[in-house]
Amino acid sequence: MDFRIGDFVTRISHNHDILFKILEINGNVAILKGVDLRLYADSDLKDLVKAKGDHDNLSDQQIIEENVRDIQLDRSQYFYLPGKILHIDGDSDYLERCMKFYKDMNIKANGITIAEMDMAYRIEELLKEFRPDIVVITGHDAYYAKKKDVKDLGNYQNTKNFIEAIKEARKYEKSQDKLIVIAGACQSNYEELIKAGANFASSPKRINIHALDPAIIASSLALSDRNQSIDLIRLIEKTKYGSDGMGGIITNGTMYVGYPR
Repeated sequence: MDFRIGDFVTRISHNHDILFKILEINGNVAILKGVDLRLYADSDLKDLVKAKGDHDNLSDQQIIEENVRDIQLDRSQYFYLPGKILHIDGDSDYLERCMKFYKDMNIKANGITIAEMDMAYRIEELLKEFRPDIVVITGHDAYYAKKKDVKDLGNYQNTKNFIEAIKEARKYEKSQDKLIVIAGACQSNYEELIKAGANFASSPKRINIHALDPAIIASSLALSDRNQSIDLIRLIEKTKYGSDGMGGIITNGTMYVGYPR
């Protein structure tokens, strides 16, 4: 079969479980990127099958509509000032999708693409510049299961980089109430991200997460009353794989409510 860069494909050996887009072709090997999941992979071309139809970001609109319906605000008398979000992402395509999500949710957000290894060096200046209520630190990660030791940070692609970025954010603002940190990507070491100071993180079961999962958490917090604690379980269940993919601590929202409108 003739494959080209940009083709949508699935893998025969994995029972076509994940939809990918081809980024590169090197000889008989294709470099793949998950369409909905924050995942990179490589595959022999013989293991690939083209996916039919236009699959680019098809799930996003449904997710946006579900989240818009979930936000019930009385606009007849009150006005609302949602929390501000700074979204730092190692992947420009996923960042673009998250920024569209924030826009559709009517939330003020600034997005910056930074390689995971550079996030810790840049995050303080960005926090000072944008002064957000919520910062998202995400991109790509992977747990190398063949190495078996789930606690060894050396067995993760970018968890160490996310941890260092969280620590720098906490040097800027220690309080987890004043600065909410959402961190991690596919298969990240959830426990260590939380220990480093994240309010929310991936991935408790070391599974892949949806491209929009960090944005779903961030937007819900931005649109929740800052005087009330969020419903933690309900919030986590709004993400693609629930508590297998995301987890966190009970946190207050970041939105001011005013009267009269």
